[in-house]
Amino acid sequence: MIRLVIVDDHPVVRGGLRDTFSGADDITVVGEAGNGEEGVALVTGRGADVVLMDLRMPVMDGVAATVALQKTSPDTKVLILTTFDSENDVLPAIEAGATGYLLKDALPDELMSAVRAAARGESVLAPSVTRHLMGKVRGSAGSVLTDREREVLQLVANGASNREAAAQLFIGEASIKTHLQHIYDKLGVRDRASAVGGGLPASAHRVSVGR
Repeated sequence: MIRLVIVDDHPVVRGGLRDTFSGADDITVVGEAGNGEEGVALVTGRGADVVLMDLRMPVMDGVAATVALQKTSPDTKVLILTTFDSENDVLPAIEAGATGYLLKDALPDELMSAVRAAARGESVLAPSVTRHLMGKVRGSAGSVLTDREREVLQLVANGASNREAAAQLFIGEASIKTHLQHIYDKLGVRDRASAVGGGLPASAHRVSVGR
């Protein structure tokens, strides 16, 4: 069972999200908080597999809360859920260690799929967010990566697993893992989300090339 915490300063939004997950057999909402500080305290006290984190909140915003959770609960995955998708909003959140970044217009099925993916340690990005981050990659890392590495990174940004990327590129899954490790090394990052972010500082996530 995936233990989920919802952090948002709007009670109506929290209620809607709680209702969304009430019908899931494998996800249970174990707590809600109205700002980042309360969310960090809640997760630290009760534990959670995934946190749905609003970005702009009073007391402590989503980025600061994500940074704090990396220290207090490093195994908890943070999914940013917000209405804002500008580069100035997206990049700090990914840099802080967020596993994914979704917009509040996502459909209920998309939210549930995203939470399940995050619990597995997979990166989840809204399409508009992917465009921002890939633009950043092309600007800052395009000259560093090989053509094949850029192809792999594009597939990862689109949410492909290692197996799916291997099938699309007609190469072995082991080759995908090798390309990912080379990408991480070249960009100075330690996870898929930060790699898509175009070489942002490494977060506290463990290196994973196995997905």
